[in-house]
Amino acid sequence: MKIKNSDLFSFLESWAPTSLQESYDNSGLIVGSKDVEVDKCLVSLDCTEEVVQDAIDKGCKTIVSHHPIVFSGLKSLTGKNYVERTVLKAIKNEISLYAIHTNLDNVHTGVNSEIMRRLGIENPRILSPKKNLLVKLIVYVPVDYSQRVLEDMWAAGAGNISDYSECSFASEGWGTFTASAESKPFVGIQGKRHSEKENKVEVIVEMSHLSGVVSAMRQRHPYEEVAHEVLPMLNSHSRIGAGMIGSLKEPMLSMDFLAFIKKTLRAGVVRHTAITKEKVQKVAVCGGSGAFLINAAKASGADVYITGDVKYHEFFDAENQMVIADVGHFESEQYTIDLLIREIREKFPNFAPLKTDVNTNPLSYL
Repeated sequence: MKIKNSDLFSFLESWAPTSLQESYDNSGLIVGSKDVEVDKCLVSLDCTEEVVQDAIDKGCKTIVSHHPIVFSGLKSLTGKNYVERTVLKAIKNEISLYAIHTNLDNVHTGVNSEIMRRLGIENPRILSPKKNLLVKLIVYVPVDYSQRVLEDMWAAGAGNISDYSECSFASEGWGTFTASAESKPFVGIQGKRHSEKENKVEVIVEMSHLSGVVSAMRQRHPYEEVAHEVLPMLNSHSRIGAGMIGSLKEPMLSMDFLAFIKKTLRAGVVRHTAITKEKVQKVAVCGGSGAFLINAAKASGADVYITGDVKYHEFFDAENQMVIADVGHFESEQYTIDLLIREIREKFPNFAPLKTDVNTNPLSYL
């Protein structure tokens, strides 16, 4: 089955909106066109010259990678380094490059969720939830129309709070207005004050869905001018943020758990701090470079914090309160490929997401 790149990318962005990526990131379409029709794509952790060649060999015109090949702007395309050579090779062979990076890190069904699943960690939740991602939308609707307006807002993405959907609050009152001679009032008469029984409908909306929700609200609302308010919220978003934390079903001996994560994550080595507790039950994770969450993991009461790219002095931040286990950047994120393939295949059953045969891990261990 052939689909347009735009269909594939729209699905990925409905799952992990590019608006959720960190400021330094470059997720999204990097090379190519959204309008190209494809019947398969190559999925990889990194995008390199070898991965592009793998796509060529497999007849794939689109590569979906976790890490973007271009992080900052290119000032030239002369092939002087691997980034430029990779981009040039993709362009020459008309291969689109798409990255889904920190936006996939930041959603509760993304990179860290897959790590938790592989390790059998239960009841996972976001370790460091993001703020400033939610607004409250308030709209005043004639009582007989409020349910229809509300249902359209829900369908557009409003009213989701953690494991609950279609959340709202309504209170009844009277709205008043006087329609001018140029207006076309749905109720009332031009030039005469009118009172209408209305519901004040309130819903929580993620910023990434606000435009669509407001548009749906306006289309369904019967009034020519729709009275509404959009209020920023300071609440953290429980399903968006960095890292995850949860618990093992049964406690494990600390050394046994370290051996378990080494085997499960196929790590060449696990660098870890001193064993401070006999057993492990509460576990925090962050795929990739997660030293920035050491204090959050410690404050959450984690027995072990699993991540990658921890520097020498950062290990001291464990302060004998938990074990920091550095399994490596690639090792912590490698199963992101399987996650992407699984989700794409579920959405497009007759489309072929293929796993790259290239091992892009730049590190080897003696």
